[in-house]
Amino acid sequence: MYLPAAFRQDDLTQLHAQIRQAPLAILTSVGSQGLQASHLPLLLEAGEGEFGTLYGHFARANPHWRDLSSGAEALVVFPGPDAYVSPSWYPAKAEHGKVVPTWNYISVHAWGQAEIFDEPERLLQLVSRLSAHHEADRPQPWSVEDAPRDYLDSMLRAIVGFALPIRRLEGKWKLSQNRSAADQAGVREGLGASAKVRDHELAARMAEAND
Repeated sequence: MYLPAAFRQDDLTQLHAQIRQAPLAILTSVGSQGLQASHLPLLLEAGEGEFGTLYGHFARANPHWRDLSSGAEALVVFPGPDAYVSPSWYPAKAEHGKVVPTWNYISVHAWGQAEIFDEPERLLQLVSRLSAHHEADRPQPWSVEDAPRDYLDSMLRAIVGFALPIRRLEGKWKLSQNRSAADQAGVREGLGASAKVRDHELAARMAEAND
C-alpha cells in the first residue's frame, strides 16, 4: 500500500479497532489458481501473536483455500469509510485556485500465512463465535444451537476454517492531513453537509483524528 508518512497509522489499538469495524474483509493471495480474492467475515484475536490472529472460513468448494494450505502468503484488506473530496470545499480554491479533487479513506492491510483446519468441533467453535459476534446487537439473537445438530454437521462438512497470524500490519488514514487546517475544516464541513451517510462517517473520523 502506498503510504505517505502523513497518512500512516501505527497505533495497534486503532488498527485493531478498524479491523473489528470492517464486517467483511477481502482476502487475496497468489498460487496455483493465479491471483484470487475472497470476501470473508473474520474474527480478530488481538492477544495471539505480535499483531493478532485472524480467524475465518471458506466454502470447501472455493478453491482459494487450497493455495493457502500450500503456504501462499495472504493479504487481507479491511476497508473503512471513504468519500470523494471536492476541491470546492477548500478555502484555498478562492485564494489561488490550485486545487484538485481527491479521495479520503481509511484502510488496514494485514499479511500472513494461514493454517487450514477442518476438525468438526473446531469449526463449530469458530462459526459459533462468528454468529454470536454478528448477532450480538439483535433483540432476539440467533444461535448455532437453534439449528438441528445433524443439519449443522452437514454444513460444517461444507467449509474449511483457517487461522492467520498477522506478520505485518499497515494502516492508512487519508484524512486531508496534508492540507491546511482551514482546508481540513472545509472538507469536514462539506462531508457533513452531504446526503450520503458514509460521508458523515468520514467527517466524524476526521474530527476524531484532529482531537
